[in-house]
Amino acid sequence: MSADSLKNFSNDLSLFTGTHFVYTYDNGWKYEWYARNDQTCDYRIHQGLVGGRWVTDQKMHAIQFAPGIYKVDWHEPTGTCVSLLFDINRKLVHGTIFFPQWIAGEGQHPEKTICYQNEFIDDMHRFRDEGPAYPYVIIPEFAEVTYMKNEGPDNNEVINMAPGQLPENFFEGK
Repeated sequence: MSADSLKNFSNDLSLFTGTHFVYTYDNGWKYEWYARNDQTCDYRIHQGLVGGRWVTDQKMHAIQFAPGIYKVDWHEPTGTCVSLLFDINRKLVHGTIFFPQWIAGEGQHPEKTICYQNEFIDDMHRFRDEGPAYPYVIIPEFAEVTYMKNEGPDNNEVINMAPGQLPENFFEGK
């Protein structure tokens, strides 16, 4: 396959943009993620190290890696870096989270990030700058998608409230 042919489909995000995913990682962490548009995402973390955290309008980089497979990457104000690979046909996600030491290291403070981040950007920058950042704690995991629906781009109703306010069977795709 030539570089030109890869370029042609790698920019096509039309089947991905607007898609809402609910998924559970193999380690039990429960996440919800929405491709708001081709440059931003929204997400809620329901269970895991920073369960209770939620974010809207997070800047991201997105590509179509192959037909039905999309990759997104972003760097948060906390210093955390995230890379997700969505395999829509197999309903799988592979995520790698690069947590700075101040969040995921021994004796550190993940609870400082548990909020609606958009209202605390200055605090997240301060915590990031106070550190420590290194060595990063790298967590790679597979996840099973239990819900996937295209809700349309820039839909403010998809992720619009804190985690914990959803029905019990939410992660069963209901």
